[in-house]
Amino acid sequence: MPDHPAEASDRPSITTPMVRFSGVTRRFGTFTAVDNVSLDVARGEFFALLGPSGCGKTTLLRMLAGFEVPDQGQVLLDGQNLVNVPPHERPVNMMFQSYALFPHLTVAGNVGFGLRQEGWTKSAIAARVAEMLALVKLETFGHRKPHQLSGGQRQRVALARALAKSPKAFLLDEPLGALDKKLRDETQFELMGLQQRLGLTFIIVTHDQEEAMTMAGRIGVMHEGRLVQVGTPAEIYEEPKSRWVAEFIGEVNLFDGTISGHHGGLASVDTKAGRLVLARKDGIEDGARVTVAVRPEKIEIAREPVPNALNMLHGQVLDIAYLGDVSVYNLRDQHGMILKASAANKDRRSSSLLHRGDDAWLTFPPEAGVLLRD
Repeated sequence: MPDHPAEASDRPSITTPMVRFSGVTRRFGTFTAVDNVSLDVARGEFFALLGPSGCGKTTLLRMLAGFEVPDQGQVLLDGQNLVNVPPHERPVNMMFQSYALFPHLTVAGNVGFGLRQEGWTKSAIAARVAEMLALVKLETFGHRKPHQLSGGQRQRVALARALAKSPKAFLLDEPLGALDKKLRDETQFELMGLQQRLGLTFIIVTHDQEEAMTMAGRIGVMHEGRLVQVGTPAEIYEEPKSRWVAEFIGEVNLFDGTISGHHGGLASVDTKAGRLVLARKDGIEDGARVTVAVRPEKIEIAREPVPNALNMLHGQVLDIAYLGDVSVYNLRDQHGMILKASAANKDRRSSSLLHRGDDAWLTFPPEAGVLLRD
């Protein structure tokens, strides 16, 4: 793992960020939950904090909301340092995975709760509640109690309540975890449309890579309290900065090796699986220890050897996972290494390209692999 936060080149040039974390650290006893994180989130951006459990992403979000206080560094919202501002005075709102609805209140009562606390008039509350329920398509559900709603409907009520006060930043902590897959997929696109219509800054915390890559314009990947890479979904997936990021985001084949030579724009890498040829990468010289990362969908799979292929691996099919649109093949090479390749199922009537126990040859072009030097 790199022993530094994400490099400055990972961060876009944002002259007036809505949210800025500047050198933020949070410790719990001897444990450092967030370690010197700096990050800018633009006004009106949909940003995702992505990482495994315990990586510090929720702690970072809670410092913005005011539920945690940083041990060092600054948290700024629209240019204002929030460190000494209590949670209820911050122009942010946070939506939790549990939704935290009041069971004794109606849907309308839940949505208008924060407005009543701020002293809004009854007529103003009624108008705003009606506006919010229309926004989340629950216009006729205002009289119901939370227990009379489905999980998806409760999630929408929590969303309406959080947006009712027009926060400058809307924070979502694993908001879709309690929903089934189909409803979760639908809700992702609804949230994207809602964010675009409102023009608000959304920051979502999730451990679900697909969720982050679907909704967010940029992603910050966290590991062990540090921000290890920031970029668009395509940048994070196609150009991981480290072996850890490559492994965490999607499926990947990893080959440890040594650069044995350079020829024009290509680099030769000697690995246990054989010699691989990759597009040259600046700063990696002959003799350097590297990792080659190749995504399964970049690999072509065939029954016979492919003439003149620069990168060709041989293996035996262990398992085939049929996923509808694609089939994923697990193979073992002569050294015992497990390789993954995927192929699109273009014809619903066609049988599998290969079967368990078959020999297969895997090929990929030099530009399909990524050279990593951790």
